[in-house]
Amino acid sequence: MSKQLNGKIALVTGGSTGIGLAAAQELAEQGARVFITGRRHAELDAAVAAIGPAATAIRADASVLSDLDEVYAQIAKTAGKLDILFANAGGGDMMPLGAITEEHFDRIFGTNVRGVLFTVQKALPLLVDGASVILTSSITSVTGTANFSVYSASKAAVRNFVRSWALDLKDRRIRVNVVSPGPIRTPGLGGLVPDEARQGLYDALAAQVPLGRLGEPEEIGKAVAFLASDSASFINGTELFVDGGMAQV
Repeated sequence: MSKQLNGKIALVTGGSTGIGLAAAQELAEQGARVFITGRRHAELDAAVAAIGPAATAIRADASVLSDLDEVYAQIAKTAGKLDILFANAGGGDMMPLGAITEEHFDRIFGTNVRGVLFTVQKALPLLVDGASVILTSSITSVTGTANFSVYSASKAAVRNFVRSWALDLKDRRIRVNVVSPGPIRTPGLGGLVPDEARQGLYDALAAQVPLGRLGEPEEIGKAVAFLASDSASFINGTELFVDGGMAQV
């Protein structure tokens, strides 16, 4: 198998589980050296074991700016550059409009919007000209979802970051794109409901997908690796839905 990313240096935030882990694995398989971040040591250790020797883990919370500074200081010292940034760290939980609290809003926007902004900003000195920056949005950036408005609004903000940053970085030929998954079988999706309700949630979501099933994290990982590669050299400012057709019909 050809390795499109040989010699590339990549950072995947939120790379210890779910979509981030799958993307880090795919980037490594394509030849990249991959740095991953996450908040929990045990998950990071397990992720490095799964990815292999191409992976380096750095414990960091993407919403804490001093943590981001430490991440980039370590990458600068050990690799000296970044070719690929997948600013993936994020998450959310469900809350109806009448129950939304300041804590709920600040936590979700702190990671999904503020954290993504400063993850990309602080990477700029390390990013090579012609680098690829990829963000994670969601199908909820364009659809309404009951009890999920704060998360959905945060992902719509991420989508707009891409439109603007593609212009901000055009002189450096840095491509900025966003991948927007549909329902993907990840710990984050399953954790939205109690254990006994999980299969019911999966079945309900699968019924809304034209392909009739949930997506798998590896399918998002392959899309991320494509956007990171020279195969996507003329793709910029784009939202790539990986959702089984859910947003399109």
